[in-house]
Amino acid sequence: MQDLFQSYYVDREYAQFDLFHLLRAELGITSALYPGSYVQVSPSYFIPTVCYVDTDRKAKRFYSDVPALEAAIQAKANYTEPTVIRFHGLDYAGPLPEAEHSFDLLISQYADIISQPCKRFLKPGKYLLVNNSHGDAGVAALDADYTLLFAINHRDGNYTIAKTPPDAYFIPKKPEQNTKETILSLGKGIAYVKTAPLYLFQLKQE
Repeated sequence: MQDLFQSYYVDREYAQFDLFHLLRAELGITSALYPGSYVQVSPSYFIPTVCYVDTDRKAKRFYSDVPALEAAIQAKANYTEPTVIRFHGLDYAGPLPEAEHSFDLLISQYADIISQPCKRFLKPGKYLLVNNSHGDAGVAALDADYTLLFAINHRDGNYTIAKTPPDAYFIPKKPEQNTKETILSLGKGIAYVKTAPLYLFQLKQE
């Protein structure tokens, strides 16, 4: 089943290895929750403990032998700690067998709105990595619990932290659309004056 990761992400040049290397180097992340992950195990090559959540049938098969997957990744991991992988074949919007406030990073990519139902699993002061494919970045930008730290650019296969100030983002072209209710009803992001492929938010300290 590891061939599925190779063909779906690596061969399509969307494994994002340098993205997770960047986040580990910049933020010292050691644990992550990845709802709607499918089989993208790239974070585990750079983050020692990662919990993946997906109801997809192929994803459930992919993670059916976690010890073998851990061993394969540990052999190429970019850290010295033991590789720890957990998988839940559950709806991330419902109950999950994970402790609240226990992860350094919440990952939201192409899996609808994750910033809201999974916020409870982030440690105070830790991070949300999010794109705006379903409007989740826009929802996070309107959430007082989150603060945008920086945007992340992607050019020529490389991910870099944008030099543009955070307040340049999430300025709507149509201000009347800039509400959580509108974004959720649309099921996609609204138009902004300036955008980026990814954004890094910080959850407020309690």
